[in-house]
Amino acid sequence: PPAHSRNDWIGPPDKHSNLRPVIFYVPPEESPLERRLREVRQEAQACDQRFWARHNRTFRQEKEEFIYSRLKAKGLEMRDEAGQKATLNAEEMADFYKDFLSKNFRKHMQYNRDWYKRNFTITFLMGQVALARALRWLRWKKKNVGN
Repeated sequence: PPAHSRNDWIGPPDKHSNLRPVIFYVPPEESPLERRLREVRQEAQACDQRFWARHNRTFRQEKEEFIYSRLKAKGLEMRDEAGQKATLNAEEMADFYKDFLSKNFRKHMQYNRDWYKRNFTITFLMGQVALARALRWLRWKKKNVGN
């Protein structure tokens, strides 16, 4: 982002996680509470990035293995005579999706629990930052009205 920017910047989707990374704005006079909030947000982003990159890699790998095994069982190759990638029908793929979700249920539940904890912390810190800014503004206003 440009040096004069005063906002967070959102990048293009990551090729592994499909998440859009955020470059967080750092104010010149960032308070310790604001810094803590930014760092918690950055760590939440890093956790999400790691989880979804790993999850998507596993998904793609297992999907390819499933397709290969099903095609092999039918006596087919991964590519047809025209060189096109062979596919399975929707019902066959539904078997894979159901299996994959069942197999990874606990991982998703743990991710969801962690996600809610992180986001509760972020929301709580955002409230503290908003309150601190409001109090700072009221003190400034009171000081300037008195002059």
